[in-house]
Amino acid sequence: MHQEFEHHHRNVQGGAARAAVFGISDGLVTNVSLILGVAGAQPGPSYVRLAGISGLLAGAFSMAAGEFVSVSAQRELLARELDIERQALTEAPEAEREELAALYQQRGLPAEAARYLAQEMMKTPELALEVHAREELGIDQRSMGSPYLAAVSSLASFAVGAAVPLVPWLFVAGNPAIAASLVLAAVTAVAIGLVLSQATGRSRVRNVLRQLAVSMLAAGVTYLIGRLVGVSVSR
Repeated sequence: MHQEFEHHHRNVQGGAARAAVFGISDGLVTNVSLILGVAGAQPGPSYVRLAGISGLLAGAFSMAAGEFVSVSAQRELLARELDIERQALTEAPEAEREELAALYQQRGLPAEAARYLAQEMMKTPELALEVHAREELGIDQRSMGSPYLAAVSSLASFAVGAAVPLVPWLFVAGNPAIAASLVLAAVTAVAIGLVLSQATGRSRVRNVLRQLAVSMLAAGVTYLIGRLVGVSVSR
């Protein structure tokens, strides 16, 4: 019996989803490293809190600005290429039709079928532009991403990740706060690894261990550096 099979793909080319996932990861790793690095020098808890809050704000706005500039520049670059292609379609439609037919032939279509398909595509200017952009430039005009959405998503997600290791220092200090920051960071790293596994379809164990190792290694190294610096300064 014939059984219909339906499958759906998610949009993975836009800037917002990528900024959200990596924003949380970056926020977590950056701020747990900063907080434990400062805590390793054994200053007063107010200094650790100040460092954590400063790291959260500076990192979130830096990530947002970087995403906004990056996605904006990418969109402007693609828009320029589309303008060039649009002009070529207007000024040299026959050459563009032959070019499109050649592309279809390279994909395996017979010459006659490729020419017919290219001719049909060229009858509608916007469709012709969309096809040329996709086939020649690899550009999908519907998946270019929004710089505003990417910036907001990046800012919010970095702030969420950076807030995790900071929370204990708002209530306790010293070794209990260090231990709590590490535990919360580890739990969050595991959660990020699971989310990435769900999104990519890759091994859960591999993603979780990778995310956990990166977070704990960064925190451990900066804590030791902070400890060494604190000891040398106190002498």
